[in-house]
Parts: sequence; C-alpha cells; structure tokens
Amino acid sequence: MYDSERAAKPERLFFIDNLRIVLTILVVVHHQAVFYATNAPLILFLMFNQAYFMGLFFFLSGLFTPSSYDRKGLWGFLKDRLMRLGIPILIYVLFLSPIAKICMSLFQQTNTIGQILSSFSWSQYFGMLGIGQLWFLVMLLFFDVCYLLWRLATSKKQEKIPSERSAPKIRAICLFIVALAILTYLTRIIVPINTWVLFFPSFAYLPQYITFFIIGTIAYQRDWLRLLPDKLGKTALIATIVGTFTLFIVAMNQIIGTGGGFIGNGHWQSGVYALWDSLFAVGLCLFLIIFFRRRLDRQKNFGRSLQKCCFTVFIIHSIIIVIAATILRDLQVIPLLKFLLAGCISVPLSFAAAWFIRKIPYANRIL
Repeated sequence: MYDSERAAKPERLFFIDNLRIVLTILVVVHHQAVFYATNAPLILFLMFNQAYFMGLFFFLSGLFTPSSYDRKGLWGFLKDRLMRLGIPILIYVLFLSPIAKICMSLFQQTNTIGQILSSFSWSQYFGMLGIGQLWFLVMLLFFDVCYLLWRLATSKKQEKIPSERSAPKIRAICLFIVALAILTYLTRIIVPINTWVLFFPSFAYLPQYITFFIIGTIAYQRDWLRLLPDKLGKTALIATIVGTFTLFIVAMNQIIGTGGGFIGNGHWQSGVYALWDSLFAVGLCLFLIIFFRRRLDRQKNFGRSLQKCCFTVFIIHSIIIVIAATILRDLQVIPLLKFLLAGCISVPLSFAAAWFIRKIPYANRIL
C-alpha cells in the first residue's frame, strides 16, 4: 500500500531543491543561447541540454506527485493541479505571450512601440497568443491527470512496499537505457528532432518525458533517491563521458559526412543518437542526483528564496531573455561572449522579477 506516514510527513529534500534551482537557471541560459547559436560551441550546448534537462524536470515532477495525491486526495489533488498549472498556462497565453512577442519585435527592429500601438487590432492580438515554454506545464498536467486515473483504477489493488527497499541495479538501468533508446528511435521515424507537434517543440523526446515521470513516481515510493549508492554516481558519469566520445561522434558521422541523419526518419545515425542521448540522460541525471545529495543537501535563507522563485522564473523568463538580448543587440562582440553577457543579465533579472511578482497578494498560492 502507499506509505501514508511518509505522505503525511514528507521529508524536505534540500538537494532536490538545489538541483531544481540549477536546472531553472539552465533553462533560462538555454533559451538565451538560442539567440546566439550560430557557432559550434553553442549548438553543442543546446544539443547536450536538450538530451536530458527537460526529462529531469519531468522526473522531479513525478517524484513529488504521489505524496501530493496522498495528502490531498483525489479532488484536492485535481484542484491543486488545475490551479498550479492551469492558471499559469492561461496567464501566459493571454498576457505574457503577447508581451514576449512584442519584445521580440522590438529586438528584431521590425516595429517600434508606437507602430505596434497604432496598428493594434484584436486579430493582431489573437495572432500573438501562444503557449511558449509552458508546453511543459501542459504536458505535466496531462501526466498528472493520467496518474490520477491510474490511482483510481488501482485503488482496490494496494501496492505492497517491500520491507527491504533497494536501489535499481546496474543491469536494470542498462536495460532501461536500451529500451528507451529503441522507443526513442521508433518515435523519431515519425517525429524527427526539431519537429513541432501542435505546440510541443520537442515531441521527439516524448518517450523520455513519459518514462522519466513514471520513474519519478516509483523512485518516491521506493525511496531510491536516498538508496542510490554513491559509487553509482561516478560510474554513471564515466559512462556518460565514454558514450559522448563514442556514440555521439559516430551519430554525427563527421568523417563520412552526414545529411542530418541523426535527427530521425529511420536513419542509422538516428539509432546511434537515440542510444547516446538515452545513455546521456540517464547517466547525467544519476550523477547529478547523487552529487547534489552528497555535496549540496543543505540550504540557507538565500537558497530557500531562490527555490521559491523557480516556478515563477520558468513562467516569465521568456520576456526577460528578450530584454537582455535587446540591451546587448548593438554590442559588437563575438556571439559566445554576447551570450555570456546576456546570461549574466537574464538570470538575476528573472529571479528578481519573480521575487517581486510573488509579493503580489495571493500570487504565492499559485506561483
């Protein structure tokens, strides 16, 4: 059965809070890099991030889903998800998306504020509506509803928790990586990398998102985060590095010359690339979880303030990164340096703006 004692008194995992802070900063920096990704270092930076960081977000979301359901019950859980995810989605679509697109227009110097205001029409407004990076919240809301339905369907079949819990073995982890790689390869035959499906920009990673969310719910139930052995972190990091210097390079096929076969469509490079990013995602996530558990399992006031702002930063940062890019638009330096400078502006500005927004009455109940 579900561990009601743990659900009633969940332990605060400070290392997970700190990991979420770093991931949120990485999301801001990742989207900032899109403005300047005209050279190999930044393109590789984006590819490596894409391989794992949203999957890790889904894992962390799944990790806290069972305890939330156990504490709040069916209707409380559903109400909380609709408020915490549904309301931010509506706010972004109706207000923040048009603002972000106006800022982008200013950055690209296609319009001035005066031109935008003088030519404003409702048809123009509706054309500015969009979901942006909040596709993550839309997909997460769908996953949460699926979890709720699964709990309802299995409510009469109580899951037995082993008295002696143990972390997953390396053999099981390897089998999961291979299975994930196969599912990913098959998915990319139909939906190659960088292909949009509705408003989802990374649908090619759907197998990773689904499985990582599910594993997150299992990891909570079986206490895997505390049971993972420290040595597994080093093993995972070594496997990640070796995989990058073998599978990734083969998938890119630079010596033979590739026409972008790694993105999908059934090419053999796509199979190698799917194996690489599955290994990279699982290996790096294991390493980060164990590293943060060992080194960063404490938090002071500043860290707690940052952690509370993470969700709001995720929602609003699309506007901030355009502002940072606009500030540096006319600066004549190499793209890599401009990216670093823009990141130094957008990250603190995003957290500062989130802090002020959360001071709005009742805002912290949602954000």
